[in-house]
Amino acid sequence: MLDPADPHIVVDSRTLHFSWLPADPDAVAALVPAGLRARPDRQVFMNQYVVDDDTQSSGFGAYSLTYLGVALTGADAPDGVTPGGWWTHYVTSSPRVRAYATARGAPAVLGRTTIDVHGDLLVAETEADGVPLIRARVRIGDTGRTVRTGHNRYFTLRDGQLFSAVYPFVAEPVTPFEIESLEFLEPGHPTYALRPENPLMIAWGFYAPRTSFAYPGGLSRYPGGPEPGPQTHQVPARRSRSGLPSGS
Repeated sequence: MLDPADPHIVVDSRTLHFSWLPADPDAVAALVPAGLRARPDRQVFMNQYVVDDDTQSSGFGAYSLTYLGVALTGADAPDGVTPGGWWTHYVTSSPRVRAYATARGAPAVLGRTTIDVHGDLLVAETEADGVPLIRARVRIGDTGRTVRTGHNRYFTLRDGQLFSAVYPFVAEPVTPFEIESLEFLEPGHPTYALRPENPLMIAWGFYAPRTSFAYPGGLSRYPGGPEPGPQTHQVPARRSRSGLPSGS
């Protein structure tokens, strides 16, 4: 088993990463443990990504992963702007990644994420135990010369203690980029609490066919602390009238 204190790097993963406002803000806030505070707008985030080849990671091999969670206030990433996040769900196709993440306090379970692109339409789907849970449909363009860099800060709970870690990333996003719909497919599954409101309100997001990032070595104990971030925008009215799920 991989030592959870060891750092790891992943290169050129295909990554869909975005955030939205939830249909049930109270249910979202209830998922955040004591010592952390959800943003006032209860913003939810999700990252669906695929690592296609063993050579793209330092020890995980090829795998897919989806994590979801709640954006926090007063616990920002090092830039002082990007909100930290509390992981509520973490679905990976790799038993090795699951064991590594679980030892770091992530709520990891086995499942599968696929990202299929046909022309300008991207469909990303996450399933667990053979049951489809989440499907996103996105209109995308091509990568240009833009590079997105920064850090994400994520929190976990291990042995009753909150920990955080800072994850650096470099991504090459496509333009244009537009979320068409986001469906939570299984009302009986715990992920359903994070479903989006209608009409779909997107806070931020990108798709990058090449995203590299690192799992830092070790974790930092979190003493506590909590400040809201950027404004949201509503999906265009033409999407709201499209008849797609979530009114998007």
